Amino acid sequence: MTTEKRRAPAGAAVLRGEITSAIRTAVMQELAEVGYGRLSIEAVARRAGVSKTAIYRRWRSKLDLVLDMVSAVAGRNIPLLDTGSLLGDLEILLHVMARALRHRLAAQIIPDLLAEAARNPQIAEKLQAALDDYQQAVGRILIGRAVERGELSPDTDRRAAVDLIVGPVYWRMAISRAPLEPAEVPRMAAAIVAALRVACVGPVRDEVEV
Repeated sequence: MTTEKRRAPAGAAVLRGEITSAIRTAVMQELAEVGYGRLSIEAVARRAGVSKTAIYRRWRSKLDLVLDMVSAVAGRNIPLLDTGSLLGDLEILLHVMARALRHRLAAQIIPDLLAEAARNPQIAEKLQAALDDYQQAVGRILIGRAVERGELSPDTDRRAAVDLIVGPVYWRMAISRAPLEPAEVPRMAAAIVAALRVACVGPVRDEVEV
């Protein structure tokens, strides 16, 4: 006699995905309101409209839940559009970064997670991994294109270059908590391009050889 395996309903996978998404959203909202220290599984479950069992079925602890949320957010696609010039690429990237840092949740969550990372090595490791992934993507794509165009030297230190790119925006908005107006972005982008040229390890290739 043949026994058929029982299958979950076709919509079950979609439903599971919706529940996971709802939980991650609830975690972000709770972090923004109460911080990591006061975050509780009970509050996340209540906000997400799920049971605590649904959460513990996916994550073993509050720490695992937050680390997963960090990975999920960091794993989103980074818009690195090709405008044809390093200056244009930087202006778009800076606008995107500034808009993200102006978001209420990001403005509240990032400082709290950085403070918690100083006390919790696991959070520090996960945040560092997310930053490394971001730096590698920016270095490979944005800086790589500038090198191909001859705007930057092939010897450019890409990690240092990414620090020069993201540092000013992050310092202004996340550390000093000062606004970055859209009209300021072109000037900041031009200053970063100038700094990148000076910071290159080797000489910048001339675009037109005489």
